[in-house]
Amino acid sequence: MILEKIKEKAILPGVILRPIAVGDAKPLSAAYAGNRKHLEPWEPLRPDSFFTVEGQTERIDGLLRQAADGIMVPWVMEAAPGRGIVGAITLSGISLGPFCSAYVGYWVAGDQQGRGLASAALERVCEIARDDLGLHRIEASTLIDNTTSQRVLKKCGFETIGDAPHYLHINGEWRDSRLFQRVLHDRDPAL
Repeated sequence: MILEKIKEKAILPGVILRPIAVGDAKPLSAAYAGNRKHLEPWEPLRPDSFFTVEGQTERIDGLLRQAADGIMVPWVMEAAPGRGIVGAITLSGISLGPFCSAYVGYWVAGDQQGRGLASAALERVCEIARDDLGLHRIEASTLIDNTTSQRVLKKCGFETIGDAPHYLHINGEWRDSRLFQRVLHDRDPAL
């Protein structure tokens, strides 16, 4: 299983990046509930159950099943172990063979903005994707007006590859997105 190969690592003083675990349902529900308004403009509409321990337990179970299938790697950003989750980042749609690629998505708590947390987490995930998973590239998208996330991606070596009209259903409507990619290496894929 992919998650067993990935170790937790400090990405900033007092913050570690580690694979998500079953026991994260309570702190993750608290983090989502506390950041509900902050994340609302950038995420799909969420039912009230999403913000509960039960809803996060169900969600984490699904994420871990996908990780076991090798198609996803979900992490949390945890402030000084046991002091709460301050963000999350996920590689999804992992495809090996000739494509050798994945998508990345992330969020950071509103009170943690501007510390370089998203950039540090994204850099670490790119290292893991290249060195441990052997991926050739990672793709990301942001809403056209999410310039903060676009700065993070560019800082981490992602390049703009185009715009996609009506790409994602975010906050109740189809929204245009800007697409980015980072090529991690040019080695032949392990088939």
